[in-house]
Amino acid sequence: MAETQRVDKWLWFARVVKTRTLAARLISSGHVRINARRIDAPAKPVAPGDVLTIALEQQVRVLKVLHPGTRRGGYPEARLLFEDLTGGTAAQD
Repeated sequence: MAETQRVDKWLWFARVVKTRTLAARLISSGHVRINARRIDAPAKPVAPGDVLTIALEQQVRVLKVLHPGTRRGGYPEARLLFEDLTGGTAAQD
């Protein structure tokens, strides 16, 4: 698997959004930043170490990409793809 992945696909694999279509809409609307830079292209690549700031309807999430996804699995699998920096809590086990 490549080290980079389309941001819309990654958001879907990480279970941030329910569909890739919603991910693309969120990105195209300017609600996603990669390393503090606003993006508007769903095909923009993300790689381990990138920090995503995502403005959702009820909250803003800050996620550090740890791995590219290989599939959309359950939440226990998805949370291995990122470290949640939103409230200073990390997804660790």
